[in-house]
Formats: sequence, structure tokens, C-alpha cells
Amino acid sequence: MKKQRKQLIAWLFKVTQHIYTTYFKTNQPWGIKKEQLLEYSPKTFGHHLGLFLDSNGFELIPKVERHDAYHVMTGYNSNEEDEIALQYLCFGNGKRSIYLFGVIAIGSIILPEYWKYYLKSYRIGKSANTFYNLDYKGLLNTSISNLRGSIFINLNY
Repeated sequence: MKKQRKQLIAWLFKVTQHIYTTYFKTNQPWGIKKEQLLEYSPKTFGHHLGLFLDSNGFELIPKVERHDAYHVMTGYNSNEEDEIALQYLCFGNGKRSIYLFGVIAIGSIILPEYWKYYLKSYRIGKSANTFYNLDYKGLLNTSISNLRGSIFINLNY
């Protein structure tokens, strides 16, 4: 039964992603491909973002590139429970959006067995320095360890 609930979450992400980026996101796309990110120096945030995309078979989604940056910064995977937990972490960090509230509400209802993980993620976001609104495109050439260290000062990231 859990497998079907995770499939439902995955389907919801797929369907709502297009709607959200088309009708709600107004920022400009980065215009960067995975291959370009992989050309950055191996210790940079940009290179690690490229590795994340490559290992998951992804490309950056125009207008929501920052979401994949959150994955790289936090180490959260792209499975369903991590996607929901990442939204909790961002909520704890101060991010507010209709999409975030929808993921938290629906995800918590469909996958309630991860509640402790979601709560832990919220607390991590709460204790971290604000990162949800950084200009990640401008930070592509920054050291990943320095960047994580400045955000997650009291945590072992």
C-alpha cells in the first residue's frame, strides 16, 4: 500500500510541477544545462548541482532551479518522503509558497508514517541560517563546503 501512496505522490509532483512553473513562477530561467554545471571545479556548488542532476537523470527545470539547489545544499534525495521533508525544512527556514503548503498538507496526509522525519526536517530548517532565498545561480562557483558551513553552522553537513 505504501508503494501506491508513493506513486500517487510522484504523479502529483509531475502534474503540479508544470502548472506551478507555467502559471505561478515569474522569475527568469537560469539558462544553464547540466553539462555546463559539471564543468565547474569539483569542489564548487555548481559542480555538485551538476552531479546531483546527473546521478538522478535530471535536467534543471526552468524557473525552479532553486529547488534542486536545496537538494544539493541539504543532502536530501529526490524520493517522495525526502521531497516532502525538504518542503518542511524550507518551511522551517522561512519559505512560504502555495506549492510548499500543498506539498506539506497532501504529503503529510498520504505519507503520515514519516511524520517524525518531517518534524526533524522542520527543526533543521529552523536552526539553519536563512538559505531558501539565496541567489544560487550567483553561487555556482562557490565552495560547496563553505556554503553549507555558513548555512548549517550547528549541524554536520
